[in-house]
Amino acid sequence: MTDMTTFIEGLPKAELHVHIEGTLEPEMKFELAKRNKIELPYTDVAAMRAAYTFNDLPSFLTIYYEGMNVLVTEPDFYDLTFAYLKKARSQNVLYAEMFFDPQPHTGRGVAFDTVIRGIRRAQMDAETQLGIRSQLIMCFLRDWSAEFAMTTLIQSLPYKEWIVGVGLDSDEKGHPPVKFKQVFARARAEGYLLTMHCDVNQENTLLHIRQVLDDIGVSRIDHGINSIEDPALCAEIKQRGLALTICPVSNGFCTDSTQSHIIKQMLDLGMRPTVNSDDPAYFGAYMTENFIATQKDANLTKAELVQLSRNAFESTWLPRVTKDAYLAGLDAYST
Repeated sequence: MTDMTTFIEGLPKAELHVHIEGTLEPEMKFELAKRNKIELPYTDVAAMRAAYTFNDLPSFLTIYYEGMNVLVTEPDFYDLTFAYLKKARSQNVLYAEMFFDPQPHTGRGVAFDTVIRGIRRAQMDAETQLGIRSQLIMCFLRDWSAEFAMTTLIQSLPYKEWIVGVGLDSDEKGHPPVKFKQVFARARAEGYLLTMHCDVNQENTLLHIRQVLDDIGVSRIDHGINSIEDPALCAEIKQRGLALTICPVSNGFCTDSTQSHIIKQMLDLGMRPTVNSDDPAYFGAYMTENFIATQKDANLTKAELVQLSRNAFESTWLPRVTKDAYLAGLDAYST
């Protein structure tokens, strides 16, 4: 183990871009399938992992949504969430803002209440038992209708105190941010903070990034790495102090590289990139592995790694006093 690896392992971290359904490991899929009497199209864990051969966003999403079918009851969502938070805490993640996708569940008959109560109980137990704090971001599926998104938003309102913000994910092609302008305007009015995915190397990606800035008014951008192609966009994102929640290992599956060199460029420009795991059960990399890959591919210094972690804590949707407490711990570690 190198000195840099040891440093990364001990680095206090905050994760801002992780899909809780994307933390569903094959072993748990088999366990939940057995619990819920669901037959899987794989003979064993090895066969399931071998099927993870996606090389773009649509091929990944096919397997991703198929895997969700084993999530049926409140204990299923509890077990899923607690397992992620336990793994994250073992990698010195002190705080996480987790995406969840209610629509693929409610669309197959699982109640919204079932989904969120299981997740919420796990969050509370992980905070008291493991010392990891977390908040929830509810995502809408962009390749489904804006009407369904609005219905889901309304479903969420009785649980507002458990949800800090809303996001937009799934297949981006042909589904620009402005499709959901009214939904996000209503979400803002209800007190939710806003973010949206602008996935790597998508059709019309620079137009979509501009839309999330000007038409939606997000508080941060998920992925957004293609903004580096437009100096004016970079300047605007920097001026607004918006974080980019970048997922290097995920990028390596969907493009020709982790795009870590762009993270380095963004740091040099004074932008606010962060490192995250995205869907770690499918990409085989949680936070520590993503930091290691980024450091190796971009030859980052320890100071730059600390800056990435600082960016994340600064960009959390937490009160200033709480951010400062986390940042004090980061400073103590790095000095």
